[in-house]
Amino acid sequence: MEIGLMGTGLMGLPMAQRLLDASVPLIVYNRTVSKLKPLEEAGIAIAPLPEVLLRAASCVILMLTNAEAIREVLFSEKCRPELAGKTVIQMGTIAPAESRSLQEEIRALGGDYFEAPVLGSIPEAQAGKLLVMVGSTPEQFDQWQDLLQHFGNQPIRVGEVGSAAALKLALNQLISSLTSAFGTSLEFVMRQGVEVETFMQILRGSALYAPTFDKKLQRMVTGDYANPNFPTKHLLKDTNLFIQAANVIDLDTSIPSAAQQILTRAIAMGLADADYSALFAALHQASADSIPASD
Repeated sequence: MEIGLMGTGLMGLPMAQRLLDASVPLIVYNRTVSKLKPLEEAGIAIAPLPEVLLRAASCVILMLTNAEAIREVLFSEKCRPELAGKTVIQMGTIAPAESRSLQEEIRALGGDYFEAPVLGSIPEAQAGKLLVMVGSTPEQFDQWQDLLQHFGNQPIRVGEVGSAAALKLALNQLISSLTSAFGTSLEFVMRQGVEVETFMQILRGSALYAPTFDKKLQRMVTGDYANPNFPTKHLLKDTNLFIQAANVIDLDTSIPSAAQQILTRAIAMGLADADYSALFAALHQASADSIPASD
């Protein structure tokens, strides 16, 4: 049984390499052909067109940017007939309603669909230590659990389609909010003349500490946001999705909306493709702009 993988970006590439290392028969497709070069050199079959991949594979993993990209690739005139009899596993970050809509449309075309978004970044993907959250029927989970275990040792079935997508957005909302809150406190103590290491020493010994703070501290202090595992533009996309989904159920979005504003400023500063810790640059710039000019 051949597995197809669409989307070989920051996360799709190491996920494809995991399958290659496990000798899983694989064919891949990416809209940006240059991103396929490492996989082609490793001997993985490359599909020149999405319909070629669909024709060759019985199961298709999606690691595309968003639901719009998924629709552009899967629902073209040439791809739609190829979905019959195929299982589509959506592993990117999209909204719950978008996932349920994809399920409905793929089933109408004779295919099967479930979601398995992941938490973690490039190092976890390379090591096969992603946290895999599955929205599926129990039967789908049992059938495809072995495949998903290549990406994370213990995939967890959350519930039906839409539930795992919701959980993924809830977790990514924490990424934007926690990082924004930490960056704000860091900027505050720096401007108040408190040593950063003193701040971190107290924080590390408290119940307030989260490991992500140390992961992003050096980037924030040095302003080095290159070589991202998770770019600012992707975190803003996920934050926007969370806010949109939360508005549907009348949830207060004051906190994610504040993070949304900070991320938007960072992108306006040209940091869209930088590591998302670049939101600190937006906080720092806002602080600098607020200082009255001296006479």
